[in-house]
Amino acid sequence: MTQRFLTLNGNKFYYDEIAAYSFRNSVPLNGYEAKTLEFCRDWLNGVQEFPIHTSGSTGTPKLITLSRLQMEISARRTVKLLGLKAEEHMLVCLNTEYIAGMMMLVRGLLTDMQMTIVEPVGNPLTLAPADEVYHFASFVPMQLQTILQENHGATERLDKMKAILVGGAPVNFSLQRELQQLQVPVYHTYGMTETASHIALRLLNGPDAADYYETLEGVTIGQDNRGCLTITADLTENETLVTNDIVEILTPTRFRWIGRADNTINTGGVKVQTEVVEVAVSEALAELEQAPRFFVASQPDELLGEKVILVLEGKQLTDEEEQRVMDKMRSILRKFEMPKDIYYSPAFSETPTGKVSRLRTMQKLGLETD
Repeated sequence: MTQRFLTLNGNKFYYDEIAAYSFRNSVPLNGYEAKTLEFCRDWLNGVQEFPIHTSGSTGTPKLITLSRLQMEISARRTVKLLGLKAEEHMLVCLNTEYIAGMMMLVRGLLTDMQMTIVEPVGNPLTLAPADEVYHFASFVPMQLQTILQENHGATERLDKMKAILVGGAPVNFSLQRELQQLQVPVYHTYGMTETASHIALRLLNGPDAADYYETLEGVTIGQDNRGCLTITADLTENETLVTNDIVEILTPTRFRWIGRADNTINTGGVKVQTEVVEVAVSEALAELEQAPRFFVASQPDELLGEKVILVLEGKQLTDEEEQRVMDKMRSILRKFEMPKDIYYSPAFSETPTGKVSRLRTMQKLGLETD
C-alpha cells in the first residue's frame, strides 16, 4: 500500500510520521509549518474538538470551538459538490491557522487528495512547483488577482483545475472581469468560522455566472427583523445562527448579499450601504491601468452627521486620474452616496488571514473610528 504524505514548503511528510510527530527534532520547522503539522497530527489522531480564532476582519477576534463532526460534514459536502476525488492534487495556500485554510487540510485528509501546502503569500504559484498539475485550490481575492496579473501562463495552469474557491473578501469589478477569461468554474464563498467554512457558493464566471449565492445541502436560511441572514443547519448543530449580513432572499436556497448591517452610514438622514458605494468605486477604478485596493468608510461631519469617504492604498492618484474616477462614480451613484473626501494609505493594515483591517488602517491615518 502506498504511504500517504503531504508536501509542505517543498518538504515531504508522511502521515504516519505526522501522527507520531516523529520528525520534530530532525526537520527544522518555522512557526507556520509547525502549526500546520500540529493540526494534521491532531486530526490523524482522532481529536474531536478544535479551538479556532475568528479572523477579526469585522470585529474583535474571538476563540470558538468546532467539533470534528461539524468539520467533516462541511468538508464532505464541498468535496461532493465539486466532484473531488482521492489522489487528485490540491494546492493549499491559505493560512491554516484560520478556518478557510484549516478546512482545506480537512478536505485533503478526509478524501486522500494529494496536498501541496505553501505559505499564504500574495502569489502562491511562485512557491508551487511549475510542473505540478492541481485539480483544486482556494484563494483570497488578492491572491487570485495577483496570480492573473503576474503569472505568464496562469490562465492555462488554472484552467487545468476542476474548481477554484475564492473567499474572505468581496470580489471587485476588476477581478470579476478578469475571471471571465478562465474556463475553470470559480466560486465565491459565503461562510464564517462558526459554520466551519462556507454554507453557500456563487458562480463568478462563465455563461451561468450569478449575482446570488446557492446554499449547500442541508442549510436552511431566513432573515431577522433587520433583514439579516439567519442560518440553521447540522453545521450549526441545528441552532439558528444570526449573522450581521443584510441579504435579499430569492428562494429557499438562494440569497443575494447586500452588505453588513454595521456598514450603514447615516449621512444627512439618508442611509447609505458602504458595499453599494464600493461596487461603484471598483468599477470606476477598473478604468485605471493598476487599480489600487480601497475601502469606503465614514467620518463625522458637522452638517451631515456622517460623510462618506474613500480610502485608497498606494501612491496618490494624479489630478486627472482622480477626476476620471470621480466622474465615473457620479454616473453610477446618487449624490448622497458619493465620497466627500479621498484619503491615501501607503499600505493597508491586514488581519492574519490577509483581509484588510479597516480599523487599524484608519487609526494609522488619524481618522475617527468611533
